[in-house]
Amino acid sequence: MTDSSSKTSTPHTVTVIGAGLAGSEAAWQLAQRGVPVRLHEMRPTTMTPAHNTGNCAELVCSNTFRADHLENAVGLLHEEMRRMGSLIMRCGDEARIPAGTALAVDREQFAELVTTALKAEPLIEFIEGEVTQIPDQGLVLIASGPLTSDTLYTEIQALTGEEHLSFFDAIAPVIDAESVNMDICYWKNRYDKNVEEGEAGDYLNCPMTESQYKAFIKELVDAEKVAFKGFEDIPFFEGCMPIEEMAERGEDTPRFGPMKPVGLDHPQTGEKAYAVVQLRRDNRMGSLLNMVGFQTKMTYGEQKRVFSMIPGLENADFFRLGSLHRNTFIKSPALLDGILRLKKEPRILFAGQITGVEGYVESASMGLMAGRFLAAIAQGKEPDAPPADTAHGALLGHISGTRIEDFQPMNINFGLLPPGKKREGKRRLSRAERRRSVSDNALETLRKWLENM
Repeated sequence: MTDSSSKTSTPHTVTVIGAGLAGSEAAWQLAQRGVPVRLHEMRPTTMTPAHNTGNCAELVCSNTFRADHLENAVGLLHEEMRRMGSLIMRCGDEARIPAGTALAVDREQFAELVTTALKAEPLIEFIEGEVTQIPDQGLVLIASGPLTSDTLYTEIQALTGEEHLSFFDAIAPVIDAESVNMDICYWKNRYDKNVEEGEAGDYLNCPMTESQYKAFIKELVDAEKVAFKGFEDIPFFEGCMPIEEMAERGEDTPRFGPMKPVGLDHPQTGEKAYAVVQLRRDNRMGSLLNMVGFQTKMTYGEQKRVFSMIPGLENADFFRLGSLHRNTFIKSPALLDGILRLKKEPRILFAGQITGVEGYVESASMGLMAGRFLAAIAQGKEPDAPPADTAHGALLGHISGTRIEDFQPMNINFGLLPPGKKREGKRRLSRAERRRSVSDNALETLRKWLENM
């Protein structure tokens, strides 16, 4: 966090539309730099199909921020955000729950921590209610997220001149842990990674035989699905594919994806499953379990019927069923410059999933960047983007530098960064070592960039 003594007052107030992860992070970054913020959030006055509360940064499709180590690109993004004073990462670390090498959080605690911090900040003014018009004056950040309201969606269409701004996304069910049959299921991390001897793993595994798996896949494919309601031409994002959509691509597709059994032999019997469904804690108490990789567009009745075929879930009580929702994003390479400004109206910036990044952490990271950029603009300075060999610079490059015809939402990955060194002397480095070298270089580059800010 920027030290309060370095804050400078400014007459410019920035309007931030949306208090999701990106908007919350942007508002925090602005306030830490002495810039007043009007933070608009339509919830709880107007709810979305996926949210349950009016809290800022409410997580809906998962409770994980994914891998939290420097051999993974999202782990690098985590560390860069921590070093730039990210509120989202601070609250995520505080609300952390066991999930192997991943950073998973207690959803409710996380959202409450973010909301409390923002509401305690005197430079942030909260305004409840749906934004139906984009302000025609002043600095504006649009961080309305993948569930942008229909009215604001229409406003953004008019502003950007784009006809299609969206694709469909799906969220996974959450189960009452007490309703799982523990005579069948067992706790284990894949290959026992990040587990001390004598401890159970962080994932609850539901093993399937070949016949159980094939019967399950058939019912997934045949189950009644939610209608697309006039948006049939909008594709799914590949990184959040509904489980039944995977099954339609081939019987074995889920078995090489979220139902992969390798490294999950039964800890007592050593028995190898043909396929495995994994559940992960969804809250700190472990009373709720999230079905890992089981986003779905099946109707509620079909979800209960088909998912009850999973061994151990025969009598499962579903706290929340999966659902399908529209996920809004713009063609950023055609519309935005390298610091997230709308080319034809530079007083307006975009951040979060609406820019074409995918994932909680990526959304928050672009909010962090937008907050820093807007603070500089409000104080009469030209923003400086981080170099391309940092994770943040790589994501900004994807948003603004990808060919328009190839542009699709994307998670952070090492393919977006320059390659690491392949050898150390005569020794060829392992994949993990090469990735770590990319992360080490990125963090050193970030350090120098921050020193010159």
